[in-house]
Amino acid sequence: MKGFKDFLLRGNLIDLAVAFIMAAAFGAVVTAFTQLVMDIIGKLGGAPDFSAVAVGGVNIGKFITALVAFVIMSAVVYFGIVKPYDALKKMTEKPAPADEAGAPTSEELLAEIRDLLANQQQK
Repeated sequence: MKGFKDFLLRGNLIDLAVAFIMAAAFGAVVTAFTQLVMDIIGKLGGAPDFSAVAVGGVNIGKFITALVAFVIMSAVVYFGIVKPYDALKKMTEKPAPADEAGAPTSEELLAEIRDLLANQQQK
């Protein structure tokens, strides 16, 4: 029972649960926004539901509707999450420390250690 308790209280599991819940809530927002854009497309160019579109007797309308919804959702996620996150990450990122010009490389340090050990063994 202790192992199960440790598993449940592990930090990664809690973080993952919170992320899942937040993703589900955000999914509802993205879906509502996508429906809003689809309604605007419908007002501008007719019905936003392309399910009646058929090419050569093959009904491709549902695919077109899903494709348009996917592009809209992708744009919302990219411009609403990814771009702001990248900008925030760049603002808070610490610059990488510059290598000192006179600092020896690891190969040079290892060669120096080798030489010191060789000198100690000869004495």
